[in-house]
Amino acid sequence: MMLIPCPWCGPRNQIEFSYGGDATLKRPAAKAPEATWCDYVYLRDNPCGPHDELWFHGAGCRSWFKVRRDTRTHDILASARIDEPLAGDSR
Repeated sequence: MMLIPCPWCGPRNQIEFSYGGDATLKRPAAKAPEATWCDYVYLRDNPCGPHDELWFHGAGCRSWFKVRRDTRTHDILASARIDEPLAGDSR
């Protein structure tokens, strides 16, 4: 079992959440070339190590938030609301 720390509800079982994808992707401009949109929609990295992700707490507060998870070990390194930086971010 993986405990995911919701910024509002605290640590909860992973079955309460839905994975929302890569939190580092930047949406292209509306008038970007079709090839840019194809890359954005279909091409994804498969990182090994710490990775920023979006999660949705569907069985709880129904909020989206960010999680930094190590993809090798599934350890949760940080979590934060969408409008807040993850711990250790200088962005």
